[in-house]
Amino acid sequence: MWLNQLKVAVVTKDVEQVSTLLQDIPELTTKELDEASHLLREAALIAKELRDETAQTMKKIKKNIDFLHATESNKTQKFDITS
Repeated sequence: MWLNQLKVAVVTKDVEQVSTLLQDIPELTTKELDEASHLLREAALIAKELRDETAQTMKKIKKNIDFLHATESNKTQKFDITS
């Protein structure tokens, strides 16, 4: 059951589910441990992929924000009490 849930989490790239499953690891046979080890390596690769993808998206957003700020017209703020 636990191993099947781990497989589903890896296939669906659900990092939160993998983390939840790691909180409560049951007793596993040697064969199951080997399979779980491979699945966890794959989960680690997926987590790194998602992290890098998020970093790239954040860089693009920052670049777009910087562009918008650069093209924004300068507003002069005055405190004019005579008019």
